[in-house]
Amino acid sequence: MHRWNALSQIPPDLGPTVVTLGNFDGVHRGHKAVLQRVLELAADRRATTVAVTFDPHPVAVLHPERAPVPVTSLEHRLDLIEQVGIDAVLVQEFTHELAQMSPEDYVQAVFVDALHACAVVVGEDTRFGHKNSGDAATLRALGEQHGFEVVTLSDIGDGQRWSSSMVRQRVLDGDVAGAAAVLGRPHRVVGRVVHGDHRGRELGYPTANLSQDAYGLVPEDGVYAGWLLRLDLDTETVDRLLPAAISVGTNPTFEGTQRRVEAYVLDRTDLDLYGEQVAVEFVERLRPTLRFSSVDELLAVMADDVARCREVLSSFVPS
Repeated sequence: MHRWNALSQIPPDLGPTVVTLGNFDGVHRGHKAVLQRVLELAADRRATTVAVTFDPHPVAVLHPERAPVPVTSLEHRLDLIEQVGIDAVLVQEFTHELAQMSPEDYVQAVFVDALHACAVVVGEDTRFGHKNSGDAATLRALGEQHGFEVVTLSDIGDGQRWSSSMVRQRVLDGDVAGAAAVLGRPHRVVGRVVHGDHRGRELGYPTANLSQDAYGLVPEDGVYAGWLLRLDLDTETVDRLLPAAISVGTNPTFEGTQRRVEAYVLDRTDLDLYGEQVAVEFVERLRPTLRFSSVDELLAVMADDVARCREVLSSFVPS
């Protein structure tokens, strides 16, 4: 997939395109339905498929105090769009200057002059241009003026509209299974494995601790069943994807104060993961974080956690 970071990087001889526009945070099932419609229209027209997105999130620039925590990193977002089969993505840096563009000027500069759009696919509730003054009706009128078709999709969901906000709230509530139902895959947090207190190894459950700058929305404190994906390894490498019991929280039994994400790879004490870039994928929440009165009580519950992880993951096919 071609990745352009500016209009100047788009080849002038690109030819006709079918375009969609959005933040695509999480690239959930609703986003994928839009992208699939782009692919269908492009196949009929023998056109190139293009997704236009923004970085950072517009709210982070215009109203930073209200900015949502991203569900996915930009790199993961682009990888997910590529997996759908889109030919190219334009990542526009969202600035105050871009926010000042009128809907008419934006469509002229991006859809018409740069991308030569023959069709544009958006959600019915799309907004664009200065103060979000452009909507689907605006886009249809501009399409008639400039000669491109506009296809709008109504709310997409399973009884309730799928949205990035829905995913975000479910993750924050610890409902990672519910979030996965909207995403179509487990939610993940990505970071480097760093040294922790080494207490897990002393207890017989060595954990991979993610760095404090790990990227991705961290779920509510608790213990989860999931996977540890070793991103530095080739896709066909043995031990790239490993079943794990994941802990999120401050470890109150040992008077911890720093919130951490750490993963114990089931039945493995031989792994040296320090320095590796890994993704921790959350499948199901097992219990909240608890304070235990003794190490023996903690070990008994941890053994039960591991057994429940095996049970949950035995029937789960990772993507």
